[in-house]
Amino acid sequence: MSDNRVEIFMFRSLRSLLFARIASLMLALTCLSASAQTNAPDSMSSDLQESAQNKIARALSAGPPNVTKNATVAEMDAQGQMKILRPGTNDFTCLPGDPKGVGSPPMCEDKVAIQWNHDFAEHTAKPTTNVPGIEYMLAGATQRSDSDPFDKTDPPIRIGPHWMILWPFDPKTTGLPTTHKPTGAYIMWAGTPWAHVHIMGTP
Repeated sequence: MSDNRVEIFMFRSLRSLLFARIASLMLALTCLSASAQTNAPDSMSSDLQESAQNKIARALSAGPPNVTKNATVAEMDAQGQMKILRPGTNDFTCLPGDPKGVGSPPMCEDKVAIQWNHDFAEHTAKPTTNVPGIEYMLAGATQRSDSDPFDKTDPPIRIGPHWMILWPFDPKTTGLPTTHKPTGAYIMWAGTPWAHVHIMGTP
C-alpha cells in the first residue's frame, strides 16, 4: 500500500471515529435533557408546595391561636383577587403579606376589616363599613406615617405586635394619643376617615 493510500485510510478511520464520538455525545445529551424534563414538574411542584406552606405559616403568625385555628388563609393574586391557600370555618381571613414591602405585613382580619382594607386600596373617600372591624398584626408591621394614610415617601416606621379596631375614633373624646408608642393604645391617621385604634401587644 502506497503512502498516499495509508494516509487516506488513516484519515477516513479518524473521521469515522470522530463522527462516532460526536453521535455518542449527542445521544447522551438528548437522554440527559429528556430526564431533566421528566423530573422538572415534580421539582417545581415541591417548590410551589413549600412556598404555600411558608405563606400559610407567615399568615398564621399574625393572629392569636383562637382566631388562626379555623381561619381561612389566602393571598392576593396579580389581579387583586383572593386566592385561597387554606380554607377555614370562622369569619377571619389571614394573609401572608409581603415581607419585602412597607405596609404589607401578615394580618388576620374579619369580614368588616376585609371590606375596610378593600376600600382603602381603592382610595374611596371613606370606608363603606358601618360597624367596627377587627384586625390582628401580631407579627409586627411597618408603616410610613401616623398621620397621612397615603404617605409613600417617608422612611418606614417599624411597629411591634398589635391589633386594631377599624373605626374612626376621635382623640379628643377618647383621650388617646395620635403617635405610635410601644405599649398601650393610640389612634393612627387621626382626623381622617381612615382613623383607627392600634392596641399594642397581644389581646
